[in-house]
Amino acid sequence: MSDFQYLAVHTEANGRHMSMYDRVLMLKPEKESFFHQELPLYIPPPIFSRLDTPVDYFYRPETQHREGYNNPPVSGENLIGLSRARRPHNAIFVNFEEDEVPTQPLEAAVQTWRRISTNPIDQKVEEDLRKLFEIRPIWSRNAVKANISVHPDKLKVLLPFVAYYMITGPWRSLWIRYGYDPRKNPGAKIYQVLDFRIRCGMKYGYAPSDMPVKAKRSTYNYSLPITVKKTPSQVVTMQDLKQGLGPSGTASSRKSNSNKYKLKDSVYVFREGALPPYRQMFYQLCDLNVEELQRIIHRNDGAESRCTERDGWCLPKTSDELRDTMSLMIRQIIRSKRPALFTSPAKADREKEQLTYESGEDEEDDEEEEEDFKPSDGSDNEMETEILDYV
Repeated sequence: MSDFQYLAVHTEANGRHMSMYDRVLMLKPEKESFFHQELPLYIPPPIFSRLDTPVDYFYRPETQHREGYNNPPVSGENLIGLSRARRPHNAIFVNFEEDEVPTQPLEAAVQTWRRISTNPIDQKVEEDLRKLFEIRPIWSRNAVKANISVHPDKLKVLLPFVAYYMITGPWRSLWIRYGYDPRKNPGAKIYQVLDFRIRCGMKYGYAPSDMPVKAKRSTYNYSLPITVKKTPSQVVTMQDLKQGLGPSGTASSRKSNSNKYKLKDSVYVFREGALPPYRQMFYQLCDLNVEELQRIIHRNDGAESRCTERDGWCLPKTSDELRDTMSLMIRQIIRSKRPALFTSPAKADREKEQLTYESGEDEEDDEEEEEDFKPSDGSDNEMETEILDYV
């Protein structure tokens, strides 16, 4: 395992090795002279192994391509860490700081969709998606999947054809209709995204293993792309890519195919009395179907003055208040489903303390709150997963 350790060592002209740790590492506050001292050039490796345990590498011969095959162009961005150049789907990414938003798709996105939309069902899906964006200019991908039955591979191509993707700000990870700028329209407040994660831990009365909602990803089951034993990809047939969706034998099979890829609306709608399907969810504010939550969202209706990157058109700390209220609702649901978790006196005391804390009556234990709930990498991973489909 020696390749997992890198020593800061400089070899002098006489062959003697000199450790550079004392000169490189800052163990205490240093004066300006520390940063101007003469040192040998020390450049660490650009990348380390992503595995922390040794594995058997199954060497394979080079892939033999047909005559006339040309390797795809490789840029400097994917020389390290990627097995192949990514297949672009021509999506347009927009940051919150950018002045203007795109008004039409890339020509490549138009051509790609026209090339693969080869049957009437594809045209129907395109029409349905355009109607969704007319009703509501901003959608998450899960919300689209819950309203339209379309093969995931075709949705990857269709979405960049009708909308652009926001990667920062209050509408991050959402698809927005071309030409619509939510930063200039206070009415877009209801379409902002809320990154919500179910809180768990002894402070909340139940451990992660006691939760009725399981994690979407598991650290123990997660496989890197370079691992040998990874979950096989779902086989996609030509019938699937043509939407199944060719002529079916019976009326019942046609009916089942029409909703084959549709998700349940619980993947994007929050309702009182129902648990989210996953521990981490991306909700749009208009999909929080609870009157108390909507009151928090609409407190400043008509008085929106400035759109900020953190809070959008809402009042400051609105997202924090929504998360606290939703956490209390979920806690009550878990208590009703598993009352044994809250029966012991010690847990009851902790529960009372937490209810008091979240209602704002006692805010003295700030350090404990920070240590108890730290956002995981799930939010970034969730958005990266979608972005990588288009990069």
